This record gives sequence, C-alpha cells and structure tokens, in this order.
Amino acid sequence: MSETSLHITNGTVLTNRLEELNIEGKKLTWQEMLCEGPTVEQVYSEEFYALRKQFFDQFYSIDLEIEKIKSALDVLNHTEDFTEIILWFEYDLFCHINMIAVISLIQQKKIDLPLYLVCSGRVRRSKNMKALNELTSGQLLKHYNDKIKLTPEDIDLARTVWSIYCGKDHNLLKPYILKESSFDYLSNCLKAHLERFPATKDGLNNLERNILEIVRDIDVNSTNHLLGYALHFQGFYGYGDLQLIRIIETLMVYIDKEENKLTLNRKGHEVLLGTHRYLSELDNRMVYGGVKKSDFQFNSTINRLVKNA
Repeated sequence: MSETSLHITNGTVLTNRLEELNIEGKKLTWQEMLCEGPTVEQVYSEEFYALRKQFFDQFYSIDLEIEKIKSALDVLNHTEDFTEIILWFEYDLFCHINMIAVISLIQQKKIDLPLYLVCSGRVRRSKNMKALNELTSGQLLKHYNDKIKLTPEDIDLARTVWSIYCGKDHNLLKPYILKESSFDYLSNCLKAHLERFPATKDGLNNLERNILEIVRDIDVNSTNHLLGYALHFQGFYGYGDLQLIRIIETLMVYIDKEENKLTLNRKGHEVLLGTHRYLSELDNRMVYGGVKKSDFQFNSTINRLVKNA
C-alpha cells in the first residue's frame, strides 16, 4: 500500500493551504480553543462535549455544533487506511493546549501510528515568531520536509501535561517547564499559562496587564485599534479576536473612551502601579482546564500559584 498520511491542522486556513500546495493525504481541521474553558482528561467524551458546549454558550454566545464535530472526528475511528499522522500546530499556548489534547485523544483511541509534528515559530532571518499561515509556500514546504517524529517520551509528556491541565493543581506543570523534548516551545507556553492567573502584586494577569500598558504607552484611538495591538504584542498566547475582545471588554472599567482616544482612568493607573487591587471589578469566571482562574494567584517571587483563602 502506498503511504497515506492523516494531517491534523490547527485551522481551516492552513488546511486550505495544504490543499493548494498539493500535500497529499487526508486533512482533519481541529477547530477547538482548549486554552480556555473547562476540560476533562477523556477528550471528546460526552462529559467533555457537554462542558465545552456550556462554556461557549456562556462566554461567547456560540452554539457549539456537536454533531459536526463528531462527524469530523470520525476519521479517527477509521485509521486503518493511514500509515502516519502529521500534526500541524504553532508555537503558542493556544496551539499547544490543542496539540496535547489531540495527542491524548489519539492515545485514548489506541491508534498505533507514527506521529510527526510540524511546528512554526522562529524562522531564519526573521526577528518575529511566525505562525504557519505567515510562512511562504517554500518555508511551509521546508517545515513539512523537516517534520519531527515524536518519540514515546514526547507522547508521554504530552499526555502528562494534558492530564495535569485537566486537574486541580497546575503547579504540577512546573517541572515540565525545564524538561527537554521535541516540543521546542512547550516551556514558554507553560510559563505563559501560569501567568494567566491574577498576579499577587496587582490582580492582573499577563494579558490584562499588557493591554492596559498598551493604552498607557501608545496612542490608541478605538477598541478595534487596541485589539490590533493586543493581537500583535501578546507573546506566546496566540489568542484570537474573540478572546481578546472579551478581555478588553472586562478591562473597560480601567479605560476611559473618548472621541478618537482611549486613556487609562485613575483606577487603571493605580492598578498598574500596584497601589490598589480591584479584583472584584474584573471578570474572573474563566476556567483553565480543571482550575478556576479566581481560585489562584500567581506569585512571581516564588514562581508558583497560590490558592486564594
């Protein structure tokens, strides 16, 4: 039998590019954003579907189409036609959480096929990290040709990190920040994840602080303008428009919106200075895997999460 690949991509745009480049094999587009909302370890179990549907409805007013997801994922129930699985995910937290969930799902289904990873990030002669969709056709094909075969240790690491993420103690992720693996950017993503919890010094997480600092330091004339900056300067998070718009909306308590200008109000300046903490004014209902954002603070001095009393 000629080699047949199953490609699991991080989005429709990339799936279409692979088709345009005539990269052979079946394409499965992974459409989730598991870096936000509750998860359980058994990926796409009925409990998992129910949690995700409720989350998207409550936080984004999106009706998750469960039957469409089940139909797309059905290809993983018929892998006898494939000789390898190739994962296409990027350097950021958004992609990495999805990636470890995909690997866990493949293992839960007892699919015994070689796993390869195509991961973008640092590119020669570029100062900025690059998403897969930002690569030229030549660069994308080179990434594909240089794909990395995941070792059993890599797969065990992904499953372990996913299990901890779905659990109640995310400090257990700390040892894996230092662990070497084929996942070049996992360390950055795990550090970024822990810093999504409110900091003990000011009650803001990294993303919230970054957005307020943009308003303080840059002339921003509208929320859409602010969104553009937030998308560009978010580091290792990889959040999309929907996620950052929601965060910006929760931060408007610290921002005055005038004609053609956004400025920090008094509370905004105070919270950035750390002279006052307005935790009660922020929307901290978000859940990350198995942990509520409001249950922990990140203490940068000891570099760990501290449970709220």
